[in-house]
Amino acid sequence: MTSFGLTADQQEYADRVRDLARTHFSGRDLRQSHEPGEQGHVDRRLLRRLGDLGLLRGLFGGEPEEAPHDAAAMQLCLLRETLAGVDTAAETALALQGLGSYPILQSGARETAERWLPGVITGEVVAGFALSEPGAGSDAAALALRAQPDGDGWRLFGEKTWISNAPEADVYTVFARTTSDAGARGVTAFAVSGDAEGLGGEHLDLLTPHAIGRLTFEGVRVERADVLGEVDAGFRVAMRTLDLFRPSVGAFAVGMAQAALESAVRWSIEREVHGGPLHEQQAVSHALAEMATQVQASRLLVRAAASAYDSGAPAADVTKAAAMAKLYATESAQRVVDQAVQLHGARALQRGHLLEHLYREVRAPRIYEGASEVQRTIIGRALVREARTTHTDERP
Repeated sequence: MTSFGLTADQQEYADRVRDLARTHFSGRDLRQSHEPGEQGHVDRRLLRRLGDLGLLRGLFGGEPEEAPHDAAAMQLCLLRETLAGVDTAAETALALQGLGSYPILQSGARETAERWLPGVITGEVVAGFALSEPGAGSDAAALALRAQPDGDGWRLFGEKTWISNAPEADVYTVFARTTSDAGARGVTAFAVSGDAEGLGGEHLDLLTPHAIGRLTFEGVRVERADVLGEVDAGFRVAMRTLDLFRPSVGAFAVGMAQAALESAVRWSIEREVHGGPLHEQQAVSHALAEMATQVQASRLLVRAAASAYDSGAPAADVTKAAAMAKLYATESAQRVVDQAVQLHGARALQRGHLLEHLYREVRAPRIYEGASEVQRTIIGRALVREARTTHTDERP
């Protein structure tokens, strides 16, 4: 084993990703993450570059030459953390691709997976994850998008919002209500083609120019073959996907925090204040120490959650570990980036500065895939459930 519990193979993988990222993505203009005029749109050229380098294949488990068979959480976390430390636009493009396609790999019929996944891996097919709605963000059980029976299939009516790669994706994992008044037990997941008749949408203008949008469904036809998993069991598909991707959101945050920390340390050495380098100020030295400790603690929580997923730990344990990793890593990253900005002063607020870029990028992960408050609720409920189980087991 090497640092932080990584095997030699895992460390070698992280090093290889870092070398590829620095060679192909380092130095891109932070003021323009996408092609001119394409802010907030899918950057298909970037996705194809990620595919050509084999980085999109890294979203899935197994060897590069194998067909994807499952996701390895540790590999995904190493991939996202390493890439985030070099280019957040490339990292985000990769992550959105994985989030939209993993349910197809996990729960789709073989024909469905064979239709979409090869193009996902090459970057030629863009995938989106369509769970959130205007009235159902963190409360997935409140989904209102209606799947109305139509012969041997369904027609979808309603709206989705805050959707990855919308409205430009080629395929969406869509969660719709197939049984009314059944809460989480009445939701089904479908693979929906991006050019389906009746499917519309628009881009959303966000603080950071990510490819996020709104979708409208006006009688979009889906067949039984499009079902991912089982009818009325789509909530399990969503949760298994989120249990995998929540720690990797934490890994994304760790990568950004590490980049901010390194920038702050370099600046503290270069900057002269009162006749000496900035780091000789005790307050600065202590701030750097706090930042470094938070980054390392976040990394450990992320890797512990990834290990739990990969080792086949009980689902409840995986969910709690994933929530802890996402909560702590994203909240800590916000603090680390903010402190790095403070140490740099006004220069860090200039457009194009690394920290100005990270300051905008670091805010969203505390909200998407379950806001920090949702993660705290998940953790709190798990603690109570565990205590009740232990108390029951200990009764004479």
